[in-house]
Amino acid sequence: MITFAGMSHETAPLDVRERVAIDAEALPGVLQRAKETFGAATIINTCNRLELYLPGIHEPEAALGFLAVELNVDHEVMQRHFHVAYGPDAVRHLYSVASGIDSMVLGETEVLGQVRSAFSSTVAAGADNAMLSRLFHTAIRTGRRARNETAIGERSISVSSIAAQQARDLFPNLAQASVLVVGAGEAGRLAAEAVVAYGAERVTVANRTFERAQALADALGGRAIPFSDAVEALRTTDIVIAASGSPEALFEDPAVSEAVSHRDGQPLLIIDIGVPRDFHTSVRHVPGVSYHDLDDLQDIAARNTEARASEVAAVQEIVDDETSKFAEWWSQLQIVPTIAAITDRAEEVRRSEIAKTLRRLKLGDAERAHVEELTDVLTRALVKQLLHAPIATLRERGDQDTYLTTARMLFRLDEPVDVEEA
Repeated sequence: MITFAGMSHETAPLDVRERVAIDAEALPGVLQRAKETFGAATIINTCNRLELYLPGIHEPEAALGFLAVELNVDHEVMQRHFHVAYGPDAVRHLYSVASGIDSMVLGETEVLGQVRSAFSSTVAAGADNAMLSRLFHTAIRTGRRARNETAIGERSISVSSIAAQQARDLFPNLAQASVLVVGAGEAGRLAAEAVVAYGAERVTVANRTFERAQALADALGGRAIPFSDAVEALRTTDIVIAASGSPEALFEDPAVSEAVSHRDGQPLLIIDIGVPRDFHTSVRHVPGVSYHDLDDLQDIAARNTEARASEVAAVQEIVDDETSKFAEWWSQLQIVPTIAAITDRAEEVRRSEIAKTLRRLKLGDAERAHVEELTDVLTRALVKQLLHAPIATLRERGDQDTYLTTARMLFRLDEPVDVEEA
């Protein structure tokens, strides 16, 4: 049915997540190669998880081997930090992700958009199929149910809002602080919006594509600067929120030290939520710099989880309910062709027998039409009665492969049958 292979903040530290992150520009190519290998594929690629979903059942070596090649990591890393799940377990995992109960920050809202974006990327790359479409649309529905029917999303503190909280802790009056946002993607936008919501008024945006920086700056009431000016901007910035999505660190320690030397002792807060990180971690040792990356934010997230932990059981009930619905849909998808094949085979035999009987009777046209009408009604009723019990049993228990396999063997559905012989 479904194969899942992936890792998250629960199974891999930040340095491993950095190594396996897929650059946004490379993702379409990875999806297309996955389609060539597995027929279809969806990848959720965020700062806290990398997950591959495939239709059908594939051996762990196949799924993990594909990822190892694409991510350029050795087998030992895959075995230690990635895990594989199948069928309902894979479905339940995705629904838990979409519902926010598998997130670093319990009940976060961004993850639902990330699930939606992941499938949109799949469609754009032409790597989707009916199974994955059903899976991800129902995952989005599950995430919405979780937030509408429980309090899991109330007062939730996302990674972005935790970043803003850190900024407010160091600069209680954010209106007086200058904020530099590096990266105009989703993570940067959400963090910037959270900082503005906390009171920041002086926001500057730098992005590799200046037009995107300008668009975000306009939305925030701030200003955009060329990406090349970001290092120099550290001299006058109080808070940096970095989420560029760059595959390499953008800010070298010497450049940061040089910028800090022009700050007259004013502290510089750097909140690095990029994966890979935009600053070298040794920047935390530069005097005057307070540096926080995702692992640091995870400690705060753990403390904030307690307030929403009581909602997990209610969300889990929704996840289990939706997982059962998906399993039922899948079983019916498997059952319907078998039932149709049985009824088609019975109809083929019925028509053949009526034709043979009418030939033997040697009736005139008027009598033949009357007898044919009667025998048609009679045989249809007989076939319906005879097939009623086995078809009802298939509908009830068709989710068990044994029943489908046995039915196909008993009715010889997978081999041609001579109706004259039957």
